[in-house]
Amino acid sequence: MGKGIVILGSTGCIGRQALAVIDSFRDKFQVVALAAGQNIDLLEEQIRRYHPRLAAVLDEEKGKRLKERVSGLGVKVVVGEAGLLSAATFPEAHLVLAAMVGIKSLPAVLAAIQEGKNIALANKEILVVAGKLVMEKARKYGIQILPVDSEHSAIFQCLNRGGRVKKVIITASGGPFRELPREEMDKVTPEMALAHPNWRMGPKISIDSATLMNKGLEVIEAKHLFDLDYEKIEVLIHPQSVVHAIVTYMDGSSFAHLSYPDMRLPIQYALTWPERWDNPYGPYLDLAALGRLTFEKPDEERFPCLRIAMEAGRQGGTLPAVLNAADEVAVELFLQGRIKFPAIPHLIEEVLGRHQKVEDPSLEDIWEADAWARRQIWALIEG
Repeated sequence: MGKGIVILGSTGCIGRQALAVIDSFRDKFQVVALAAGQNIDLLEEQIRRYHPRLAAVLDEEKGKRLKERVSGLGVKVVVGEAGLLSAATFPEAHLVLAAMVGIKSLPAVLAAIQEGKNIALANKEILVVAGKLVMEKARKYGIQILPVDSEHSAIFQCLNRGGRVKKVIITASGGPFRELPREEMDKVTPEMALAHPNWRMGPKISIDSATLMNKGLEVIEAKHLFDLDYEKIEVLIHPQSVVHAIVTYMDGSSFAHLSYPDMRLPIQYALTWPERWDNPYGPYLDLAALGRLTFEKPDEERFPCLRIAMEAGRQGGTLPAVLNAADEVAVELFLQGRIKFPAIPHLIEEVLGRHQKVEDPSLEDIWEADAWARRQIWALIEG
């Protein structure tokens, strides 16, 4: 029997790629539980292919329909938040891949940690809004949080080389609008923003990459994941997306992680850690064919979301939860065509400015801040 894997968000972009990785090593892994929000058509296909013991659906009505459709296949279908908890704490699981968008899987991740499951974290929002709570619980129960974001996986692999860390550099492609004249930003459409030049991702993260909010969230995630001061984290634009992170030590040595932009690589490393298995996908990096790698500082006037996110992270408390919730709603409004692209950072900053921060928030404080921010941004739009 292989290593027991649970995938929270199996029908999403990361979840599908994780199953593709598992396909390459079918004798090494066993998919014991899958969870999805509401895409029961794809979840049914995954159940028939991977034969998990448990399947969870957040949408209760769709979960009931799935239960009828997979009757007789030997899979128990559970629904709602309780179902998600059941999947995350499934007894036969060795590793839980948290790949659901947003923070709806936060209680399940905390429960999995308490049950002694290592976490492969592909969901940066969980650490953005509750990084202190999650990392304290992981330390208490001796659990390894394995980053799946390409940048954080790269940092993870470059750390612990001996000596003190001077600086950690997180790279960003710059997205599709790195060279777009500022006066053209008003004309950006959702279709243009979704067309990332290097990565193929879901709609929310694609828009966040276009605004550079994604990079700001990654800075907050890195702070908690690696216990770094914000002053030691730097963002550089690297259009080729080949160098994913650089760690510089106090002796002047720098270690960089390089690979072609392919999310299957950090997913595979999280699934196989502490081992490093052969790459079945290819191709291997060819620096001569690339010719050159370039870096530049981000233009924070063109992309104010980066500055806004980093400032919210520095101030801490419930501000990162407000930041995350306001961004989710603003991105959805843009995708629906209700606001223009430059309105995303303006709305987020307005909501942050109205918030009364809770300095050391509990989980309940975080939920309240999240709900408050969503109400505020809708009030601004409707007003």
